[in-house]
Amino acid sequence: MDKSQPHPLEWRTGNVPVSQQFDDPFFSLDNGLAETAHVFLRGNDLPERFCDGFHIAELGFGTGLNFLASLAAFRAAKIKGVLHFTSFEAFPLQSSDLIRAWGAYQTALPTDACAALTQSSELPQEVIGPDYILHLQFGDARATLPQWGEVADAWFLDGFSPAKNPELWEDHLMKAVAQHTKQGGTCATYTAAGAVRRALETAGFTVERVSGFGRKRHMTKGYKR
Repeated sequence: MDKSQPHPLEWRTGNVPVSQQFDDPFFSLDNGLAETAHVFLRGNDLPERFCDGFHIAELGFGTGLNFLASLAAFRAAKIKGVLHFTSFEAFPLQSSDLIRAWGAYQTALPTDACAALTQSSELPQEVIGPDYILHLQFGDARATLPQWGEVADAWFLDGFSPAKNPELWEDHLMKAVAQHTKQGGTCATYTAAGAVRRALETAGFTVERVSGFGRKRHMTKGYKR
């Protein structure tokens, strides 16, 4: 992973970044922020489960929209304490791309965290705020996740489409996700692909197919058995 090489993008409908490497948008063409709320927050029974020290882990930091929306929800729920967020990202975006991608959503996002993420042209490995700690694990998650020394309360599985980016949905990586999930913890993803559901079930999650966001009929949520 070479952070000096920017992720090749094209832009659709103004501010929606599409990866030229994977031929897939970073978030819904309809409404990225609403997608995050439906898939990743409600898919993990949030904000109801938030508490001091709650730890979200994520495959695919992308534009950072999931982190920023989670922090906004954590603050709106008036939780006293710290939200931990760890994201595994192999192909980080440049700060200028993040700012453009946030576009129309920026007024709904935490301004202090937005500023901290874009202080330099490249994403930082760690950002510590008054009520959050963000860690970015750069590199191939197949190598970095098994070496991770922590466990998460909730997982956002937000890689590119399994058809376009199968490496991020491999059985052994889903097993590593389960191994780094607290008992009773959860996961959610926009995809309802059968191979992904089966891999999560084999790894130790009880999996449910539920209504998806926008044009996607179904998505997947899971609970660690």
